[in-house]
Order: sequence, then structure tokens, then C-alpha cells
Amino acid sequence: MLCRAVQQSCRDWGFSDVEFKLTSCTVRSWEWRDRDAIVRHANNRNVWINLRDRFPHPYTNADARNWLDSVVGLKPETNFAIAVHDEAVGGIGFTIQHDVGYRSAEIGYWLGEEFWGRGIATQALVAVTDHALATYDLCRLYAHVFDWNNASARVLEKAGYTFEGRLRKSVTKNGQTIDQLMFAKLRD
Repeated sequence: MLCRAVQQSCRDWGFSDVEFKLTSCTVRSWEWRDRDAIVRHANNRNVWINLRDRFPHPYTNADARNWLDSVVGLKPETNFAIAVHDEAVGGIGFTIQHDVGYRSAEIGYWLGEEFWGRGIATQALVAVTDHALATYDLCRLYAHVFDWNNASARVLEKAGYTFEGRLRKSVTKNGQTIDQLMFAKLRD
């Protein structure tokens, strides 16, 4: 109920769709036309292996439809498409925490494998981090990275996030219990 009330208030306040045109990509609101592109780029084991299990594999049209049902038109927006040449090739978003953690948000992102290594994730992460800190009463954004995902750890470092610690044996992915690395960025 509270989420619906906040969504209605944001509509009343005139929050509009988000679009950040960056050098290598655009971070924008999700749209229904993104369904086929999501499936094309998300249905990849190399993408899935670095994400939580709520990100399905294989990734189907039904999964994309369910995702878009949950985010298209939702206000305030906290989940965005990463687009290259106006095609959604990944996603990025943050979840504002509750109770005593209400001034913190967890941020996460994914990118289609053919777009790795081009600086796209870093640019998107910087833009959404800046947006979250400027738009919401947050003092901290943080991310967890699986121990084996050195590329994502590097993206976070390049985006100004600081390594805060290792969460030993904190998750099980694909049958392996592994460490997570915690990174955070604080409001200046």
C-alpha cells in the first residue's frame, strides 16, 4: 500500500520519464518495445552467472513481459534500460532500503555480453548513481559483486565506488557457495 501511495504522489508531483544521453549509451525508461531486445541480450549464461537467481535463465519472452509489467510506467522510476542505438542492451536500477536503512539503496546492473568492455556499464553506473543521490534523500549506494566477477568490481571502482569488504561464503550461485565483495559510494 505504501508503494502505491508513493507512486501516486510521484505522478501528482510530475515525475517524468528518465533519459540520460551519454557518450557510449543512453540510460532511459523501460518501454514495451524493449521486450525482444531484453530476451536477445539477457538469455545468456555468461550474463546470468553474475546475477542473482531472480534473473532467470533461460530468459524467455514471458520473463521479459513480466519484467516490463513491473517497471513500465512505475513512478518514481528506479529501474532503467541501458540502450545502444536505441536498443535496450542491459538494465540498471536501485532499491531503496527500508526501516533504519531508508537512506541507503542497493544498486545493480547487467549488460549484454557483446557490449562488455566498452565502458558502457561504467557510464551508466555513474549517471544512475548521480541521479539517485540528487533525486532521493540517500546518503549511500552499495553493490554486492560475486567474488569471481572482477570486471564488475572494476566497473564499480571506475565509477567511484569504494571496496568496503568481503562477505565470506555469503551466497550460493550455480551450486557454488562463494564470497561477495561489497562496494559503496557515499554522498559527498
